[in-house]
Amino acid sequence: MEPGQVRPVGGEISQLEIDQRVFDLYDGYCHGRIERRQFLARAASIAALGAAGLAMAEALLPRYASAQTIPLPDARIKANYVTYPSPGGNSGTMRGYLVQPTGQGPFPAIVVIHENRGLNPYIADVARRLAVEGFLALAPDGLFPVGGYPGNDDDGRTLQASLDQSKLRTDLLNGARFLKAHQLCNGKLGAIGFCYGGGVVNFLAATLGPGLQAGVPYYGVAAATESVARIKAPLLCHLAERDERVNSTYPAFESALRAAGVPYEVNIYPGTQHGFHNNSTPRYDEGAAKLSWERSIAHFRKHLA
Repeated sequence: MEPGQVRPVGGEISQLEIDQRVFDLYDGYCHGRIERRQFLARAASIAALGAAGLAMAEALLPRYASAQTIPLPDARIKANYVTYPSPGGNSGTMRGYLVQPTGQGPFPAIVVIHENRGLNPYIADVARRLAVEGFLALAPDGLFPVGGYPGNDDDGRTLQASLDQSKLRTDLLNGARFLKAHQLCNGKLGAIGFCYGGGVVNFLAATLGPGLQAGVPYYGVAAATESVARIKAPLLCHLAERDERVNSTYPAFESALRAAGVPYEVNIYPGTQHGFHNNSTPRYDEGAAKLSWERSIAHFRKHLA
């Protein structure tokens, strides 16, 4: 593969072949509204799909090994796990995956916020992709207080749901603060996050105020309207067209951003599903993922240089 190229998952079923009803069931499964067995059973029971519905559902389950884009070792980057204090969090200590470009630094820094299942291989790969682009990247694992990402998304989702959610946000906030104070950081901090993590990016922007220089939420729910006036970081928001649950939170958010004079841009990618950047499942949309990533890197370079 060429540097920076994203490998889509293998498999015989493409996004265009999957029934929208199965995508909707998968969204419920991903967000903890139904369990895995219910997701598979309901997909198989959809009228006129039958066994094909089950095959579609199974095709949507992540295949992380085939989706990795920056395997280690890679001479362009250095990666290791770090621990740091997290006062007010779920255990008082956090761990994160820190990836730096080779060289002396300092570097502009970006905190990478995971989905609702912990620091899985896709999020770790995103951190490496950012380091290849010249950023110091930290991906905190919100599940560290309960043993860390367990190696599969089902258990990770259960563990994350079991945490005190306010303290989890504090743990992720402390990760952003740790990264900005890191000796390899140039003092400029950005944040990127996906799904649950996209919502956390909006939360970080409101909580850190001038302490955050750029935010990129991918299909993350909007920040509380009353908190928007505290946002100072320019936001670049990426939304999927077929994602009413998240998109419905944006009209009020955009009105509040305009009223507060916050620079922002919202891009909605036609024909896409929630999770279109994640290349480990057929929800991945190559064109939208590539364009949104190019826009994200340009946004960070503009505001973090």
